[in-house]
Amino acid sequence: MKAAANDVAQRLVALKVLIVDDEPTMRKVTRSLLQAIGVRTIYEANDGNSGLKAIRTLLPDVVIVDWEMPRPNGPEFVRMVRSPDTFPVPHVPIIMLTGHGERSRVVAAVSLGVNDFLVKPVSTKALLGRLVSLIANPRRMVRIGDYYGPEPRRASSIKPATGVARV
Repeated sequence: MKAAANDVAQRLVALKVLIVDDEPTMRKVTRSLLQAIGVRTIYEANDGNSGLKAIRTLLPDVVIVDWEMPRPNGPEFVRMVRSPDTFPVPHVPIIMLTGHGERSRVVAAVSLGVNDFLVKPVSTKALLGRLVSLIANPRRMVRIGDYYGPEPRRASSIKPATGVARV
């Protein structure tokens, strides 16, 4: 058990995470949470266009994106990334981190291809859980009709009322 925990800790230290959020305070908070759980390589983008460019050039292991930001907004951003015919890195894991926890938004984010959904304010424990899940249990990318994204989980696993959605 201790060996597995050490492996996860080492993988967190090696993780490259990109935060895409137009709010400087939220980027700072998210950066602090990531640092608290051991992530050392953290990039930031203050809008969707900068985030798309950063994915292409920095090749992060995980992207954390906000829903509300200037064009492209979070959903448009995810749609652009999850376009394997036009975007060079469509498989990067994406966590939607937003203040909007309505079920309709969770369902919309899942249908766009996010790997996970977290509601602000987020705890270190919740963020750690999502990152560990992405590391330990990566889902294969699939194309189903117009959808390209992680292989879907059962819809019953979505629990927006808890502030955490398993998507």
